[in-house]
Amino acid sequence: MLIQINTDKNIEGSEGLIVHFSEVLKDTLGRFDEQITRVEVHLSDENGSKEAGDDKKAMIEARLRGLNPIAVTSHADTIHKAVKAASEKLVHSLEKAIGHQRAY
Repeated sequence: MLIQINTDKNIEGSEGLIVHFSEVLKDTLGRFDEQITRVEVHLSDENGSKEAGDDKKAMIEARLRGLNPIAVTSHADTIHKAVKAASEKLVHSLEKAIGHQRAY
């Protein structure tokens, strides 16, 4: 599973950040490793330097063998919370999509 992390101009895409979130996603999505070919993550701070509540956004798209890509989005007050919430949403969506595929 290839993981690609992209950030907007308001979030520093440091190597530490990329390594950290890659590990978080590998742990969270590990059981789907054989079905997922690539995961793309887009992190953004929608209000830039302004403090404005849930302005951190994480969009995660998983590309699956034999299925259409699945994308989820989450907003939170920190980028870590946004990634955690989006990854949990993605797990639920993957379970549902893979379950439907196995049913047919």
